[in-house]
Amino acid sequence: MISAYAIGAIIGAPLLTLLGASMARRKLLLVTLMLVIIGNLATVFSTGFNELFIARLLSGIPHGTYFGVAGLVVASAVPLQERARAISRFMLGVTLSIVVGTPLATFIGQLFGWYWAFIQVCLLAFITLVMIVYLLPVNPHEKRSAPRTELNAMMNIQVWLTLGIAAIGFAGMFCIYSYLAPALINITHLTPHGIPPMLVLFGVGTVIGNVIGGRLCTRFRFDSVGIILSLSAIFMLVYPSAMHNILSAAAGVLLVGCLMALAPALQVRLFEVASSAPSLAAASNHAAFNIANAIGPWLGGMAVAAGYGWTSTGYIGAVMALGGLGIWYISKRLESRKSSSSEVKT
Repeated sequence: MISAYAIGAIIGAPLLTLLGASMARRKLLLVTLMLVIIGNLATVFSTGFNELFIARLLSGIPHGTYFGVAGLVVASAVPLQERARAISRFMLGVTLSIVVGTPLATFIGQLFGWYWAFIQVCLLAFITLVMIVYLLPVNPHEKRSAPRTELNAMMNIQVWLTLGIAAIGFAGMFCIYSYLAPALINITHLTPHGIPPMLVLFGVGTVIGNVIGGRLCTRFRFDSVGIILSLSAIFMLVYPSAMHNILSAAAGVLLVGCLMALAPALQVRLFEVASSAPSLAAASNHAAFNIANAIGPWLGGMAVAAGYGWTSTGYIGAVMALGGLGIWYISKRLESRKSSSSEVKT
């Protein structure tokens, strides 16, 4: 069912954003939240596997558009130099959901039945919808877009390189996270009761990383992506060795969570390279994250199935981080050549 949601997010991000390109951002946010409510209600009332799969796919469709457009609303509300920190604060909601929301939903599902977890999502989406209606003012000066304008913005090679960094560079974190529980049980020798605290620690790492990522991006702009990916490769290379001791494993899990620092830096980068029509690019960023969420666990599963062990995911993650770093380097070189060419012409 996780795959169904991810497929919905990958398909829905460009499709729904293009369909709503001419809408006011406030209105599009309300539409996406209504779709979230409908999709999760459909999940609650599903009676078979096929119905449940379709319901989860529908639930994922508004994901990328909501986060992409909401990020644009946040970014447009602050001066240019404050965008990175504003985006990191916005993304703080996503990381806090890992720390609080996921364990809470699991607890509610175990206590009252799995469908109550999705009812909880519906209630939270409804509360968010009401808050937007009453707290987010209509912006009469907002620049409207159009499907063709959004598609033209996607013709910039820098947009695709940034999305490539997200899809490849983030895959390592998802690779490790997907097999974290069996690694902790089989390598660190934790009991099943010791897994939830470690997952919470991972969530705390994502919160810390998100804040640090915003500050790094404010200071170093696109260079912050190279810094974060370099650190990612180092952390992931150390991860297999760290898992043999509970204290070093805890530190390793926290540091892997900190790799969420990449998220605000990439979002700000997309706003810059697709400034004429950033909605589709911003939404596609979340589709790229879901592609990473598919690639990482798939590669990790292949390594584990081949007998390389539960912690081999760290080495795969390091390779993916280096792959993202390579794309970042290409992006920087192309940008440098373009700047040099412009200087020669003038």
